Amino acid sequence: MQFSTQAIHSGYTPNELDGAIIPPLHLSTTFKFGNQNNYDYSRSGNPTREILEKTLSSLDGNTHGLAFSSGSSTLATIVSLLDPGEKILFSSDAYGGTYRFIVNVAAREGKEYSITDFTDLEETEAILQKENIKIVWVETPTNPLLKVTDIKKLASITHKQNAYLIVDNTFASPIFQQPAEYGADIVVYSTTKYINGHSDSIGGFLSTSNKELYQRLKFLQNAYGTMLSPFDSWLTLRGLKTLELRMARHGENAEALAHFLDKHPKTSKVYYPSLFHGTQGEIVKKQMRHPGGMISIELRPDSNVQAFLNATKYFPLAESLGGIESLIDHPATMTHGSIPKEEREKIGLSDSLLRISVGIENIQDLLSDLESALKKA
Repeated sequence: MQFSTQAIHSGYTPNELDGAIIPPLHLSTTFKFGNQNNYDYSRSGNPTREILEKTLSSLDGNTHGLAFSSGSSTLATIVSLLDPGEKILFSSDAYGGTYRFIVNVAAREGKEYSITDFTDLEETEAILQKENIKIVWVETPTNPLLKVTDIKKLASITHKQNAYLIVDNTFASPIFQQPAEYGADIVVYSTTKYINGHSDSIGGFLSTSNKELYQRLKFLQNAYGTMLSPFDSWLTLRGLKTLELRMARHGENAEALAHFLDKHPKTSKVYYPSLFHGTQGEIVKKQMRHPGGMISIELRPDSNVQAFLNATKYFPLAESLGGIESLIDHPATMTHGSIPKEEREKIGLSDSLLRISVGIENIQDLLSDLESALKKA
């Protein structure tokens, strides 16, 4: 099956009892013992959540999936796999919430970490050889600078050291990128973003084909109680069914806006994967079906950023991304505000950087809106 067919027809078959075409919402917290599927308590397993887990893991090309209450709870559960003395290696250009949890929460509980630039695989391999790294956590593309990492090469050097490679595929979705195909042990998402796609449900997800890892993580999820609620599972499953259609429009709009912004005299820099050259450009072409729906920009130093933000009609200033609506985020004070300024400056995340989540609105309306706002900047 291709993606859209798989999203609509995987994980659930209308039963003989009621014949419902759309998977039902199971709100029950408890189940009578002895039922055919061995459900007992919804924290441990819920029919609606299980349909989502089967469907999304199949889109990733994996055999097992777990749906979580948020992307952050997915990260927290995976980090709890670390035994004393083992470390997690993550990106210097990571989502602020990832940095916040690992550095300010997990580290205070005794978990150890190292930080690297995954575009430099020689440095990454040296760290893996020297330190007791058990988990490698990489975003590709990264948030918000959209750097890409060669997943296949990173998987190879990770597995040589008997570590697990976890790829945060939130920005690409399974439609634009398949990390498991290139060797990722676990693929993770904030389903709040493109997977749900309607900005009305917070959630997280992981998929894997490693049965032992899945069983350990399922045990931890049940112990922590970090599962996704039945209603949020139903909402996310509903959004998932139109994912391929939405991603096509997100990508088409973003590509048009990126090229428009790249040529505009009011912008000094535009970050978008199809504009990358050299090794970064080669990686994009090799492992991504499309460069995606996210753009980051810097306006020229003499521009009035606040005037620009105030003038947009279809790009409200707000956190999050991947919904049907377009949004603009100021990472330094919003999504990445928990990263110290000196650390942001090291990776090139300037105070003037703006991150744009391109929605599925009419492209002419979006272009006209940005053109008008840039004139006022």
